Amino acid sequence: MKITHYKLKKSIQNKLLEFFVLEVTARAAADLLGIQANSAILFYRKIREVISYHLALEADEVFDGQIELDERYFGGHRKGKRVEAQQEKLPYSVC
Repeated sequence: MKITHYKLKKSIQNKLLEFFVLEVTARAAADLLGIQANSAILFYRKIREVISYHLALEADEVFDGQIELDERYFGGHRKGKRVEAQQEKLPYSVC
């Protein structure tokens, strides 16, 4: 999958790609290059679509066969205090 039929010059597309890799927002990149923000946003979206397409192709090659998942959750952060901090507290009774 390629980005085709796009009206921006190749030099602008290459600069936008560089800004995408450097994690510059589309609006900031548009301001720096002197193009419309919507053009940069559309180009960033097309870059993401190409990346997603190629990652899906790789996933088909990597995950060949049966896959088993458990109930784990990856990512984010845990709420509340950690277990180690809770073990330091001693239980007490109120009369």
